Amino acid sequence: MALYTRKHLLESQKVFSGHIFNVRKDYLSREGSGRIEREIVEHNGGVTIACQPKPGQILLAKQYRYSIDQELFELPAGRVEVGEDRLIAAKRELAEETGYWANNWREFAQLYPAPGFCNELLTLYLATDLEWRGTNPDHDEEIEIVTVSMSEAWQWALAGKITDAKTIAGLALLLFS
Repeated sequence: MALYTRKHLLESQKVFSGHIFNVRKDYLSREGSGRIEREIVEHNGGVTIACQPKPGQILLAKQYRYSIDQELFELPAGRVEVGEDRLIAAKRELAEETGYWANNWREFAQLYPAPGFCNELLTLYLATDLEWRGTNPDHDEEIEIVTVSMSEAWQWALAGKITDAKTIAGLALLLFS
């Protein structure tokens, strides 16, 4: 049983409003307990796409991530805009980042990447039967697309060459389900 739930909410304050996320501070209390604080990152959510040009292959995006000052290998992914359908967001992100359009889509998982402080929900999709249409990355993105076998991608994850959590989760779910 949870000690503190939303029914214990006394007050909520918006601390920061940004383009990608907001931050709020919630104050909670229970009878016989003190007042506690929870800092919450509010995020619209995202989509992650396991794009398979052929069975047994996977597309990975190699891109620099400023927050950690590193290049990462990741499954193509992106943010869901306010009010946007998740599948439409996935199709948009796949086209922008890889240049491919997929004719077959299947949602295969949902996950919370950091539920201790963030409400972001990621929806993972499998995209197959591809058509090349050309890339159109966002103005602040430099992405190199590589195609590897699923087994090689998993070996990269085991060796620490892939360290992105959503990518590791997506690969594992595809390989072992």
